[in-house]
Amino acid sequence: MLAVAILVARFLFPLPDISGRAPSLAISISPVTTIGSKAIDEHSAHPGKSGVLPLRNGQDALASRMELIAAAEASIDAQYYIWHDDTSGTLLLEALYKAANRGVRVRLLLDDNGVPGLDSFMAALDAHENFEIRLFNPSSIRSPKLLGYTFDFFRMNRRMHNKSLIVDGAVAIIGGRNIGDEYFEVGNDNFYADMDVLAVGTIVPETASVFDQYWNSQSVFEAEMILQAAGDMSGFEERALDIRNGDDAIEFLQDVNDSASEYANAITQLEWTDVQLVADDPVKGLGIAAREQLMITRLGEILGGVEMRLDLVSAYFVPGDEGTAWFSKLAEAGIEVNILTNALNTTDVLMVHAGYTSYRRELLESGVHLYELRLRAGATMAEVQSMPFGLSGASLHAKTFAVDRQRIFIGSFNFDPRSATLNCEMGFLIDSPTMAGNVSSGFDGPFETISYQPGLTPEDKMIWREVREGGEERIYQEEPGATWLQQISLVVIGLLPIEWLL
Repeated sequence: MLAVAILVARFLFPLPDISGRAPSLAISISPVTTIGSKAIDEHSAHPGKSGVLPLRNGQDALASRMELIAAAEASIDAQYYIWHDDTSGTLLLEALYKAANRGVRVRLLLDDNGVPGLDSFMAALDAHENFEIRLFNPSSIRSPKLLGYTFDFFRMNRRMHNKSLIVDGAVAIIGGRNIGDEYFEVGNDNFYADMDVLAVGTIVPETASVFDQYWNSQSVFEAEMILQAAGDMSGFEERALDIRNGDDAIEFLQDVNDSASEYANAITQLEWTDVQLVADDPVKGLGIAAREQLMITRLGEILGGVEMRLDLVSAYFVPGDEGTAWFSKLAEAGIEVNILTNALNTTDVLMVHAGYTSYRRELLESGVHLYELRLRAGATMAEVQSMPFGLSGASLHAKTFAVDRQRIFIGSFNFDPRSATLNCEMGFLIDSPTMAGNVSSGFDGPFETISYQPGLTPEDKMIWREVREGGEERIYQEEPGATWLQQISLVVIGLLPIEWLL
């Protein structure tokens, strides 16, 4: 009966036929555009290299995106996992709309899971002649959208976690931030600490090629084929005006200081180096990717070159048996392995923390150093920005690692089964002792004062060490901040056969 019900539902709510769709390709960099001219001139002095500039914090990340969009003259290609209908999300959508009105071709690729409440606005924007929106693995039922999982679970469980913005084929921003106030430190004290990097040069056309692969993939559908809501352009314009006149937007816009403007005005210099793009083949969204098409395979090859030290930051960390064995082997070989992830009181997904705890003891026994970012209520913005990644008072969302203080990865990939085998991911591997050293330096001192450090006593008991300001130490013999219900939940969840979903 269940099988029949699923077949009937798929018949009643089919996905559109896109087999005859003509491919759409990126507009190449051109000296005719202002951004393109600058990027071409600089790249000519560094042939074969890419120029990179890390974005300082969340507000810089938002302001830099807005600056690039405002400067666009030919094209904007953007893909994101989450796009919220809040201050930052609306400001960026309005900026894209204004760009389309200037004649810029806008292609916006969104994961259908991450755009709640935006159907009418997306329909309105998609109707613009210069603005096209496509959705990754969308639900054919729009309300309630989650009903799509009941008869198409395995497809809809595969999401596009990629995050990239490419302007005029010349400049790209890539990293771990979704589009939403919590990712850009807008409007409240609770936010996700993350990393983004601005890039020009050789790596940009490669990033544009990956965007094209996703844009034309069989998991992606034109918005007008999926959305059932009527376009509400007047509603969008009214919403944008309300947001722009709101306190959060006014506060943000009156003191905009961004790396993109500093680069454009030659205030800040790029670091020219070798950059590799690592990305899943979009067929992963169909569940048919071969092992060599998976990003985790290339990351494994890259990480195989660790000689002295690996410093890893992952918001969601579930290494599994294979990953645990690999990290343990490195540590047992005398390589320093440091891993920072969220503690129980900073994670936003209890099930993922339960998956992590299943491997914590084995990692510690092998000599891996673990750090669990703890909650620090009441931290000032000055304190936040003085810490690595702005970690004070934040929940960790960054996905990065540094190898031997020489190479750094910045992107969307978490070290968990979902990133490895289900979600589509991407990122940059950058040869930069400066950027890699900044990550490693966090483990050399600062992370100690903002995290719990789990360890084992001589009696093989789990403890958590917390170093407070002033050097005072506190030792916990149970998961810090965990209620009895949470402790029981961690044990029960750990027994369930759901690790492949985490």
